[in-house]
Amino acid sequence: QVQLVESGGGLVQAGGSLRLSCSASGSIFSISTMGWYRQAPGKLREWVAVITSRGFASYADFVKGRFTISRDNAKNTVYLQMNSLKPEDTAVYYCNAKGVAQGVAPYDSWGQGTQVTVSS
Repeated sequence: QVQLVESGGGLVQAGGSLRLSCSASGSIFSISTMGWYRQAPGKLREWVAVITSRGFASYADFVKGRFTISRDNAKNTVYLQMNSLKPEDTAVYYCNAKGVAQGVAPYDSWGQGTQVTVSS
């Protein structure tokens, strides 16, 4: 099994910044993609950003130019730097990792989520 643990959420004023971290552990053979999703109250979970093992990143249109995803492969950790935060960014942010576990079993793992609240 592969476990993900997020950290870095909190309360920030509009225009401020936060940095989320997510570390993967367990029976990891490889991690192909690591990404971030979010879910606001009463809304469906939505994709925010993803990064491949080679560092290729993609972003949802609503965060382009404000959020930056990065990855430390040696630490099995992904980061999300969030700048110019808006009240509409308020949500629980979830980390996701896909890859192959030891024993050549594919996995698609989720973290427990970290709350981000942006006040106006």
